[in-house]
Amino acid sequence: MNELIGELAKLSSAEEFLQFFAVPFDQKVVNVSRLHILKRFYQYLRRDTDLSEVAGSEMFSRYRSHLVAAYDDFVQSTPAREKVFKVFQDTDGRQQVSLDSLRATLPSAS
Repeated sequence: MNELIGELAKLSSAEEFLQFFAVPFDQKVVNVSRLHILKRFYQYLRRDTDLSEVAGSEMFSRYRSHLVAAYDDFVQSTPAREKVFKVFQDTDGRQQVSLDSLRATLPSAS
């Protein structure tokens, strides 16, 4: 497991993760959802309670399957629908601005 984790620590972009695990991808999907894909990948890894009990090729295979699932989520859906990040969870993807807060930003009429 340490070898795989060490290799993953060297990766920084969604493309690098997808290439490392040999997951075919559409660059357009990654351009729109790169952070969402990586966050969802992390969520799937955290939910896999048996992950610490496997090693070697089985570990690689499990990580890969979680990355494939994370990527597929955003091929089939959108970041706003998937609500991976807190901003989408809290406001359902919409920003609330009151009229009073807008009025407060206007210059006063003198």
